[in-house]
Amino acid sequence: MPPDQNTTDANQGCGQRLRIAREAAGLTVPDVATRLRMPVRVVESLEAEDWSRLGAPVFIRGQLRSYGRLLGLGTEAVHIASGVDPIRPVELTPRTYVPRMRIIAEQSARRLVYVVITAAIALPVWLATQPHLVSQDTVSGSLDVPVEIPGASVSQGSRGPTPLVASMAPVAQRPVLLVPPAANGLELRLAEDSWVEITAPDGSVVEQVLLHAGAVRAFDAGEVGGVVLGNASAVDVRRNGVEQDISPYLRANVARFTVSSDGSLAPPGP
Repeated sequence: MPPDQNTTDANQGCGQRLRIAREAAGLTVPDVATRLRMPVRVVESLEAEDWSRLGAPVFIRGQLRSYGRLLGLGTEAVHIASGVDPIRPVELTPRTYVPRMRIIAEQSARRLVYVVITAAIALPVWLATQPHLVSQDTVSGSLDVPVEIPGASVSQGSRGPTPLVASMAPVAQRPVLLVPPAANGLELRLAEDSWVEITAPDGSVVEQVLLHAGAVRAFDAGEVGGVVLGNASAVDVRRNGVEQDISPYLRANVARFTVSSDGSLAPPGP
């Protein structure tokens, strides 16, 4: 019977204890390697206490434990004799306490920075695609004036002062033409809302207004010198009733072109 931890000299190293117990059990190094499914060199290193060939301490202690159990030796005594440091649990460092209000303030600050950066990037892009935002097609101030009925006799004394009633109904700057424009004239038909700027050949502003879907504008030949159309894809431009191609003057859905004296369209000047 192999000696146990009580019959082994306490001054012996773990390697010597393992070798003596193996020989007492009548086992060779290859026999131990076969039973423990270890390489022969590992068994030899354990008996020679050559820990440098066996890797980390956790593996050494596991191999010593298996070898000791095979020979009936006390595991703890073998570990103590080996001098291999025991496995120590990882020491947890306490986390510094951060007040909840500070966390909320830091999160709010990060979100605010994100919003400011987003606005700084998006606002110029939006303004570039919407260069004209002020609508000028609604002018309040029309007056409702009573109309006299022909043939009605009303005495001056009984008439009294004529009341003036202010109306809030929008008044278009130019009437919608329901008749064909003059020869070589320019006509705009809107399928959707669009901002329109019309200038005369001398550069003066003829019309600068936000027109709504369904509106029609017509201009005589020689009246228009330059045109700017926002949301240009929704505007049908006609010359003498014939639809004109404005794609050469279109950029970012804004069309800019000039109108020659004969009514033909041309790119804007430099």
